[in-house]
Amino acid sequence: MSSRGKVFILDDDELILSMLSKVLKKEGYDVHTEAKTEDVVNKIKSWSPDVVLLDIKLPERSGLDILQELKTKAITSQVVMLTADDTAETAVKAMKLGAVDYLTKPFNTEEVKIVINNALEKERLKNEVNYLRKVYVETVEKDIIGVSPEIKELLGNIEKMAYAHAQSLLITGESGTGKELLARHFHHLVHNKTSSGYAPFIEVNCVALPETLLETELFGYEKGAFTDAKSDKKGLFEAAKGGSILLDEIGDMKPNLQGKLLRVLEERTIRHIGGIKEIQIDVAVIAITNKVLSDLVENNEFRSDLYYRLNTFSLHIAPLRERKEDIPLLARHFLSMFALRYNKKNPKDFSPEAEKLMISYQWPGNVRELKNVIEKIVVLESSEEILPEHLPKEIISQSIPISNKGYILPETGISLEGVEKDLIRQALEKAKHNKTLAAKLLNISYDTLRYQIKKFGLE
Repeated sequence: MSSRGKVFILDDDELILSMLSKVLKKEGYDVHTEAKTEDVVNKIKSWSPDVVLLDIKLPERSGLDILQELKTKAITSQVVMLTADDTAETAVKAMKLGAVDYLTKPFNTEEVKIVINNALEKERLKNEVNYLRKVYVETVEKDIIGVSPEIKELLGNIEKMAYAHAQSLLITGESGTGKELLARHFHHLVHNKTSSGYAPFIEVNCVALPETLLETELFGYEKGAFTDAKSDKKGLFEAAKGGSILLDEIGDMKPNLQGKLLRVLEERTIRHIGGIKEIQIDVAVIAITNKVLSDLVENNEFRSDLYYRLNTFSLHIAPLRERKEDIPLLARHFLSMFALRYNKKNPKDFSPEAEKLMISYQWPGNVRELKNVIEKIVVLESSEEILPEHLPKEIISQSIPISNKGYILPETGISLEGVEKDLIRQALEKAKHNKTLAAKLLNISYDTLRYQIKKFGLE
């Protein structure tokens, strides 16, 4: 029969040690008892119990001192204090020092069983949270993959910003580049360096909610602030205390809220709707967008003062087509990940031809598109190697090999419209959306370019 857990008992009363040992062993626990305090902390550390029952009043030294030493030495066993003093003051002091519960002498054996069981459950939950946090961190770090100079620079800069404990961060990039993943990575780095324990990460989509609802969600409200405000409600800035709040699609936030957000960033305070009290907030604000905020500022669609405030610490994730060397690495990572998820032995790798096609493809959906393509292939294909015919038609048709003779038409044909659309998009990006310059790059008139932009929905 396997043990239910390990319990270490320290008490100078031999009768109590005997009684507790007998009760707990009968319940299936491994039990170690000690009546002396000499070297007891090292004994506890060496035996690594799940729960420590620790008497408060001992001849040689106080149990509270021992509890403090256990916490100082990072011994993670759950500690339950044993006391003959039934006053609340002693219990409160013990709990503040890190005890999870206390038992008052004389003991009720059923109460002892319940307290031990509860302590073990807390230990199990703590270990589970630590495990999940470790898995999450490893997953995030594994998904930010790349050998390109762009990715290396990006990860280096985010480390520096996290080390400086930047209170706000702007992340820009096209859809599917991994902005949210990078935001989570920043959150982990900041709170791993500056705090212990759980740090909340709250996501808010600035497009999904109407302006009035978004405002109440962010800032909270006072009872009676409006018709349906039946009681006080905390906002998400307060809920994210000690952690991070992610403002997704910040470029779509309405001007009224932009002004309030600027005040939050500058004052580090919020005010409930209908309230007058300033509430201090301790939260990292991460804003992400796939829009060019400087263009929005020029068009008076985004406040310039908020833009410059957010842009103090900013990161841009380059599209996948601009870091071709990362494509094979990411593709193999997703191949392994989905093979494990779907319990598939095949496919194991990509043929050289398939890899070349993927590298030459422009990936308008970026890393998200690549991930989805690989997942579909893993589910549907069973050959050992991924071949060109396993790839989606758009990858085959739009991946144009280039030689000294110019573009080579693939044997499978090509989507001319797709090539045209992609070249226009590239020209706009190179010209930083200056249409006059983009038209010159393509050797077409400004009006023709405007027509093509509208035709392909590239506004």
